[in-house]
Amino acid sequence: MHDLRALRADPQSFDAALARRGLEPVADGLVAQDERRRAALTRLQALQSRRNALSREIGQAKRAGADTAALEAESVASQAEMAQLETDARTAEAAIQAVLAELPNRLDPDVPDGADEHANVVVHERGVRRAFDFTPREHYELGEALGLMDFAAAGKLSGSRFVVLRGALARLERALGQFMLDLHVAEHGYVEHAVPLLVNEAAMYGTDKLPKFADQSFCTTDGRWLIPTAEVPLTALSAGEIVPAASLPLRLTALSACFRSEAGAAGRDTRGMLRQHQFMKVELVSVVAADDSDAEHERMTRAAETVLERLEIPYRRMLLCAGDTGFGAARTYDLEAWLPGQNAWREISSCSNTRDFQARRMNARTRREPAPGEKPATEFVHTLNGSGVALGRALIAVMETYQRADGGIDIPAVLRPYMGGLGSLPANAP
Repeated sequence: MHDLRALRADPQSFDAALARRGLEPVADGLVAQDERRRAALTRLQALQSRRNALSREIGQAKRAGADTAALEAESVASQAEMAQLETDARTAEAAIQAVLAELPNRLDPDVPDGADEHANVVVHERGVRRAFDFTPREHYELGEALGLMDFAAAGKLSGSRFVVLRGALARLERALGQFMLDLHVAEHGYVEHAVPLLVNEAAMYGTDKLPKFADQSFCTTDGRWLIPTAEVPLTALSAGEIVPAASLPLRLTALSACFRSEAGAAGRDTRGMLRQHQFMKVELVSVVAADDSDAEHERMTRAAETVLERLEIPYRRMLLCAGDTGFGAARTYDLEAWLPGQNAWREISSCSNTRDFQARRMNARTRREPAPGEKPATEFVHTLNGSGVALGRALIAVMETYQRADGGIDIPAVLRPYMGGLGSLPANAP
């Protein structure tokens, strides 16, 4: 959500920020609606004062035995006008909020211009891509040959974009989640949470998933939403709260199932596990003071990078351009893993600083310590979220990076303790 006062103060800057995202100007219309709202409220306040005065005048006139008809007629007329003004103010406010709810966050100045992912900037690349003496296969070829990845069975149960994992491959996905949680809790200071997979509309709206992305999420018949990411419940824990400054930063993590309709993804990544309606992900969320959000963004991204470094998966960090930065983000780093089977870089984590965009929508604040002579004041917190990382895509990266010529898959050393010491999935794995 945007600060309407800042918009009024500099409407040209607001429209220029929208133009970076390829959107048409809206500031003049919003300012006009706001002026109508403010004018109605000003007139309403004046009428309320006049009604109070009329009440006193009528009382005095009655006590003096004077005629009060004219005063009473004025009071009735003002009451009718006040009712209309209240309606006008509510209508203008609703129109303003409806527009603001659909507008994306303002981008940071250092976000590069560009229409799509082709304008994203490589920040750095880490790790060495493995040289194969055979043609590497894609994850679904490996998984199906092992008999441990079954898309046909999932299709029978649920339709397309689902998968059934069996045996050691299911355990390997679980091992990835346990490893990531242990790493983020023990080394990065995140507090593990188990969160609801169903949330209400307020939680979705506050974390900028509604109304913009309603068609990309699943809604139940009783009006609750399956979470598209644990970012939603983790961030919404701060909704309506004044978080003590001494408690910041809050660093939260959860391993959860995520659900997305993948609207608009027709024909994209139809084979394999890259784009699923249901998937597992370790989410990282930070709630911080405004002055700390830049440093926290770097810290969070490094936490996600550490996962890939421990797995020895080559990756690169991308600074997303204006046209590829998500709706709620002011700046986003994507981590892309190298997938030998595809011979391509693919996103495996996305870490975003939303600044106070989500906090304004859900009214999450902190009370800073006042300077000498100042009154205590509250200000909006900044919220950040990132994948730490997506289990399905991490599984794909492990399978393709550690595959053998015979179709077996070696297990990264860091995961073996979670696999009961198992060192590989042999080609004839049960």
